[in-house]
Amino acid sequence: MITQPQTTPAPDPYLERLRVQTARLLAYRDDGPLVAALRGKVGPGLPPVPATLAALLVVVAMAAAGLLGEGPILVVPALVVLVLVLPTAARDHLGKLDWLVPPLIRATEFLTIILVGLAAEAPKWLLFVLLYVVGYHTYDTVYRTRQSIWPPDWVFKAGLGWELRLLLIGVGAALGVATWVVAALTLYLGVLFAVESVTSWVRLDKASALAQAGDDLEASPEEAMEQATGEAETA
Repeated sequence: MITQPQTTPAPDPYLERLRVQTARLLAYRDDGPLVAALRGKVGPGLPPVPATLAALLVVVAMAAAGLLGEGPILVVPALVVLVLVLPTAARDHLGKLDWLVPPLIRATEFLTIILVGLAAEAPKWLLFVLLYVVGYHTYDTVYRTRQSIWPPDWVFKAGLGWELRLLLIGVGAALGVATWVVAALTLYLGVLFAVESVTSWVRLDKASALAQAGDDLEASPEEAMEQATGEAETA
């Protein structure tokens, strides 16, 4: 019996675009292991933009009201952000304004780090370095995904995500050891993100070079001569 070869239907361009859009926004959120573990246990989740904006406004209101003094109160901003933002991870992020979620999460994370760190009297330069490290990781993620190069999942888990970073700093501030926690977190994340990013780009460059070399070997002598002549004329 002769059977016709099975052909895989081409994916719908619209559905594929939505899939990539969702994957990018979820990557830009920089969720960590805690969010990954609880994402499927929060039901339908909260609307991403209103919930994240509410978390940001609560943190600002606490600072404006002078509530960020010392002691256990310093862990409250991290808990508020966690309670409001974690349930948004269950959503598909396909709303018209859902592209605002990653920058809102990053703004909330950075503002919380600054306000809690200053309240706990952590060195300003150390807080700046931590923000730079997290910002570099965000930039690297955005740049890679726009080149269709996706960072591995373990990077986001090893990077602790916004939720564990805020909880660690909040607990450290509440216990009076914020400077040590921020220093350790900065060193750990700096080494992690720098080493992973550099090694990934080096591997990519090597793969591109090998592919280019393979193309050159497959070229005919006439094509190689034509290419060399063109390069010489350009020079």
